[in-house]
Amino acid sequence: MAKWIQKAKEKMVKKGTVGVFSAAAKKAKMGTKTYAKKVLASKKSSPLQKKRANFAINAGKRGR
Repeated sequence: MAKWIQKAKEKMVKKGTVGVFSAAAKKAKMGTKTYAKKVLASKKSSPLQKKRANFAINAGKRGR
């Protein structure tokens, strides 16, 4: 795992936000990557949700 992902995950654990974006994707009955693309394309999405979507996409690319 890349070092920046480890640091980001530590921050998310500290804040208690691990899995929040995945839960939103599951609620929308979509995969995380598909939901992230939808969020980034939408003008109605909040800046925080777009930030989480961008992280999900970038972390997914690095996780392979």
